[in-house]
Amino acid sequence: MAQTERYLDLPLEEVIGDRFGRYSKYIIQERALPDARDGLKPVQRRILYAMYRDGNTADKPFRKSAKTVGNVIGNYHPHGDSSVYDAMIRMSQEWKVRNILVDMHGNNGSIDGDPPAAMRYTEARLSKIAAELLRDIDKETVDYIPNFDDSEQEPVVLPAKFPNLLVNGSTGISSGYATDIPPHHLGEVIDGVIMQMENPNVTLDELMQVIKGPDFPTGGIVQGIEGIRQAYSTGKGKVVVRGKAEIEDLRGGKQQIVITEIPYEVVKANLVKKMDEIRFDKKVDGIAEVRDDTDRTGLRIVVELKKDADANGILQYLFKNTDLQITYNFNMVAIHNKTPRLMGLKSLIQAYIDHQKDVIIRRATYDLQKAKDRQHIVQGLMKAISILDDVIQTIRASKDKKNAKDNLIAQFDFTEAQAEAIVTLQLYRLTNTDITTLEEEAAELERRIHELEAILASEKKLIGVVKKELLAIKKQFTDERRTIIKKEIEEIKITMDVLVASEDVMVTVTKEGYVKRTSLRSYAASNGELPGMKEGDYLLGRYEMNTQDTLLLFTKKGNYLYLPVHQLPDIRWKDNGQHVANLVTVDKDDDILTTLAVKEFSEEESLLFITRQGMAKRSQLSLYKAQRFSKPLMALKLKDDDEVVSVMRTSGNEEVFIATSFGYGLWFSENEISQVGQRAAGVKGINLKNDDAVVDATTFTLNDRVEFLVVTHRGGVKRISITEFDKSTRAKRGLVMLRELKKNPHHIVACKRISDGSDTFFIKTEDGTIVTVAPSSFRRSDRYSNGSFVLDQDKTGVVTNVWKEVSLIDDKEGES
Repeated sequence: MAQTERYLDLPLEEVIGDRFGRYSKYIIQERALPDARDGLKPVQRRILYAMYRDGNTADKPFRKSAKTVGNVIGNYHPHGDSSVYDAMIRMSQEWKVRNILVDMHGNNGSIDGDPPAAMRYTEARLSKIAAELLRDIDKETVDYIPNFDDSEQEPVVLPAKFPNLLVNGSTGISSGYATDIPPHHLGEVIDGVIMQMENPNVTLDELMQVIKGPDFPTGGIVQGIEGIRQAYSTGKGKVVVRGKAEIEDLRGGKQQIVITEIPYEVVKANLVKKMDEIRFDKKVDGIAEVRDDTDRTGLRIVVELKKDADANGILQYLFKNTDLQITYNFNMVAIHNKTPRLMGLKSLIQAYIDHQKDVIIRRATYDLQKAKDRQHIVQGLMKAISILDDVIQTIRASKDKKNAKDNLIAQFDFTEAQAEAIVTLQLYRLTNTDITTLEEEAAELERRIHELEAILASEKKLIGVVKKELLAIKKQFTDERRTIIKKEIEEIKITMDVLVASEDVMVTVTKEGYVKRTSLRSYAASNGELPGMKEGDYLLGRYEMNTQDTLLLFTKKGNYLYLPVHQLPDIRWKDNGQHVANLVTVDKDDDILTTLAVKEFSEEESLLFITRQGMAKRSQLSLYKAQRFSKPLMALKLKDDDEVVSVMRTSGNEEVFIATSFGYGLWFSENEISQVGQRAAGVKGINLKNDDAVVDATTFTLNDRVEFLVVTHRGGVKRISITEFDKSTRAKRGLVMLRELKKNPHHIVACKRISDGSDTFFIKTEDGTIVTVAPSSFRRSDRYSNGSFVLDQDKTGVVTNVWKEVSLIDDKEGES
């Protein structure tokens, strides 16, 4: 029974919650986040302290990094050696921290993301400015706590004689908290600290007159003062950081873009690789070569351009599509009073000021005690010299050192400390000159004690000391600002002609959805042959277009696919195209109905849609210009069981003819259909009988000779003129254009507009038979005939599809 009582039966969620809570507290406070006072994480503080204790300072020779790492692990930080060495490396990388804290000999990594050499190869020491973080640490200026095994003491925080958190920034991720504090300019931050120390009610705008914004070690340009202000006010905010790039002129009318600074924490090698991929993939026309010319004189990436390339346009594209421009998000979280806090600029500076005041008070208290102790000794020595013969006699008469001290205390009223100083005094000090030295020292100590007491008694004098020491550091260590701050975020404008080389090509689309573009040379070599296609497939459209144009594909489900011509696969004329599903995600059940070649999306032109249930909708062509086109876009709103029958590009003032399955034809003016938005459903175009459906629609102008080829499901074909019909108005039933039969009546499958006498049409039946029809071989019929049979329905099945041959000689639009 006693054995079982040792085990507790607890719910798992309670145990996990409790343990994770403890773990989180540990990594938040003891690992990932910096202290608001000295700006260091525990591992960084331990590295700097271990190097200081070891005498591994800027005025001594370099020492193997492995020795420091071993010291840190053995004495202060019981974790893996790589975590310690990585932290040490980061403090030595001048492209990561604004003022390096560790000086390193050997390979400490690179801006290209190369790993550093192993710690057995590199050597390190504290940098000069790191000594300022540790200055006066031996004067009881900070608290100490026992290390992990209670064998040593380690500082809770460093004295930090400059505001390291803002100067070098910090980045880290713990559970529930992350931090991103950018580096700043040492001189500016010191001026800001002094300003706030002298006037605690200083406003953020006044501080920002001095602290302009981040100052990244890699330079670059920061845009967006509003973002900086928000970050300084709340602790969170974002700015745009872009590299420094210039356009240089070369001989022969060429230009090149030269990048000399890149955004903070961007890996240069990845940036160069991405730029070269853009050149290789021809996403931009005009890049001849991307070179990394960085050497010991400085960073230099060269983007060499082809002749007549638009340098500025290409640079804008690089800003938008590579890490030559990034967004930097401030998230200024630090440990303040043992708690993680999101802090603005004023509270970060205040935390530092409070820490500095505390350090100076503790140092002054320590120095004052030391000065008073020494003053006491000096007074004793001066008294001893004034009665020297008696003192010597007393000492000579004594048995030993302890007895001598006791006798001096008893006879001359010396204190224990003074007696100790007298008996340890060397004989040569008992000269005439020594009394003058002691008197000078006594006067100096008196002055020093007054000074220290004044500092401790007056806040103003205390601030004066902090200010004086900060200004001395500023004078010694400050350098030029590297990052330029710009007020506004510059909008990136990219024009199409920069991205795409202007080239005339032949574009083809097939009914099955295969698309391609072909060079005019490959097309010309074909001698009028049909392009490569799968068996049973046919051309829906063939257009001579420019790579800066756009191809629109409309589907029966009311969607459209937006395909910039330059993104179409470049394939030889005699080879099959690529399925459109490789370019855009498409619905398997959807079919392509119509294709349009668009040079410009003008507001004068319209798109007219007619649906199977007789709805008509007209919208401006310009509404169909898309910014994002990775998936099908909505062309019009359809009822659930409806589908598009015809899509026509019109001027807005044309005539419309709609044909239905039961043989009705309706002619009315297009302007009866009002223009509506892109996603609208439209109005009723034709009034249908029950079970009737629209099979075809077309537009025309009255001054043309307008004729139609009508094909019925039983294989009846006839040629009919528009003059057989009377013009009506929208939403009427229309006129019959078939002779009604009581038994097995004809139903229209297609009513195609005949362009001219050379048109050829194809009729496909249920069993796959294809019949070729030339309208010129048919006489004109009236509305009351069912035409001539071109196939035997009993043998081939009913007609399923009719399409017009796409001419390969001239350049007319294909239609289904």
